[in-house]
Amino acid sequence: MAPLTLSVSAAEKTTLEYTNPVWDGYLADPYAFKSGDAWYAIGTGETEDGKQFPILKSENFTDWKLVGGALEKIEGIDEYWAPEIAEKDGKFYLYWAGNRKMRVAVADSPTGPFKDAGKLMFPDLEFSIDGHAFKDPQSGQWYFFFAKDFFDLRPGTALGVVKLGDDMMTPEGEQHTVMRAFADWQIYERNRDLYGKKWDAWHTVEGPAVVFRDGQYYLFYSGGNWQTPGYGVGCAMSSSVIGPYVDKLSRDEAAVIHTIPGELIGPGHNSVVLGPDGETYFNVYHSWNKEQTKRQMCMDPLVWVKNGARTYQPGRGKKKIELPLDPDRDNQGSGALLRQK
Repeated sequence: MAPLTLSVSAAEKTTLEYTNPVWDGYLADPYAFKSGDAWYAIGTGETEDGKQFPILKSENFTDWKLVGGALEKIEGIDEYWAPEIAEKDGKFYLYWAGNRKMRVAVADSPTGPFKDAGKLMFPDLEFSIDGHAFKDPQSGQWYFFFAKDFFDLRPGTALGVVKLGDDMMTPEGEQHTVMRAFADWQIYERNRDLYGKKWDAWHTVEGPAVVFRDGQYYLFYSGGNWQTPGYGVGCAMSSSVIGPYVDKLSRDEAAVIHTIPGELIGPGHNSVVLGPDGETYFNVYHSWNKEQTKRQMCMDPLVWVKNGARTYQPGRGKKKIELPLDPDRDNQGSGALLRQK
């Protein structure tokens, strides 16, 4: 991969060069964040030594290297899903779903080693996954977004939120419904057998990631079946951190990013992080390789549009982008995903 190069002009542009996927290994559900002077990413997968959740590190946002696995396997837990890391007061909290139930592990470093706290975050829920800790910049309160199952309206997995206690592990107060499935592209499977019943259509809305900007909360989420090209990312908005959130752009398909035939397969379960210019947000997502044998971490800039966001020039391969993006030159106002069919 090419290194980050800086070209300073009157506009003080940053030229960013990288290649998607940014790492060749298996890394699904990527969560990217910055701590200190470096960027890190963690995702679903296993390292060669049997540890769960590979952690990548980058000093320049373009070259990503594996630094190890975050968590030793725990006896009795077979499924390790969708990790995310939050930092508070010098401690790092790893939120992950073990056997489809939310848990927390703690470390003194973003690269671990993490030690599981030995408790379930939602002991009364049969299913809770895809935890996302978010500190509300308006109030300073931490909130915890997550996915759970609903059985009315469009039944299936959808999103909730609850306040997070000072220990960063304990949900406090009422759970609020953030967003439910609202479109057919979010159907995971028809005639699905689950909970002792056959559902005509089981929906999935998962993988929440929240950004606050210009007085609005933007909730990125993934919908559909992660195993298929129908998987994609939408973006809903709200004036309140606890919602409800509404996505006006994704009625017919996932508006932030979706499959591009011949180029991008099943992009989804994203996170959002500021790039090296300190101004441009990036959509960090996984997509399938051509053989559909592994999901890998990719990233492309986000363009903010009316009622949401879209991905700028999404796809695999070599990228060369000048940051910050120029709205006029890059035709961002069109509201279309560039190069997307």
